[in-house]
Formats: sequence, structure tokens, C-alpha cells
Amino acid sequence: MRRVIGIDTHRTFGEVVIWEDGSLHHAGRIGMTRTALEGFGKNLLATDEVVIEATGNCMAVSRVLTPFVKRVIIANPLQVKAIAHSQVKTDKIDAGVLASLYAAGYLPEIWTPLCHYRVQLRVKGFGARNAGFE
Repeated sequence: MRRVIGIDTHRTFGEVVIWEDGSLHHAGRIGMTRTALEGFGKNLLATDEVVIEATGNCMAVSRVLTPFVKRVIIANPLQVKAIAHSQVKTDKIDAGVLASLYAAGYLPEIWTPLCHYRVQLRVKGFGARNAGFE
């Protein structure tokens, strides 16, 4: 049984929709704090795949959720909008579109540096802000 979790992230909350075996289920909202994300992550399965859109806090969300799931995917927002352009726009629909597109293999991802590479950039003095990681 495959599960893909779509999260439409905002500054203070995220809308969660779960794609499971072809069906979408709304799972509510989660806070965008470390504590709330860790609590949410503890309820996920190790085989889950989480999809979020590339927004200002996507790298932080990815770092917090990665230990709890199989993979965190960050979607390219410009290409997702072009593929899934719809007249009705709600956070639930956006989260469902992210999960459905990834489950179908149509989600354009962005490149994300590996964790050890982010650490190397910090050690070499480039700083996280200059490298675009925080």
C-alpha cells in the first residue's frame, strides 16, 4: 500500500492531503513550527513519501520531516502550476494535486543539495543564507 502525503505549505500552517491507493483523504492542518512538524512526522509511516512545494520554508520543513519518511520531494511551483492549472483554488486542492501528480509520476522536482553538502558549505564559510538554504 503506497501513501503520498501532499502538503500545501504556508508561513504558519500546512494543509495536508493523503493519496492512498488512488484515493485522496483530507488530513487537516498542521502548524509550521518544529514541534508541530515533528509531532506530525511521528504519525507518518517510514514508507510514506511527502511532497511539498518550493516555498520560503520548504527546506526547513524537508529537514524536519526527512527522518520520519522514505522521501521528501520538493516540487517546482512554476511547473506544477502549468501542469495543474485549475479554476478552483483551495489549499486542500493544491495539496491533493501535489500528491496525485507525484503518485502518477508527473511531478517536476527541484534539485536539493544533500545534507552533507549543506554542512560542507557552512564549514567552508559560505553561510546558509548565501547558499540559499535557510
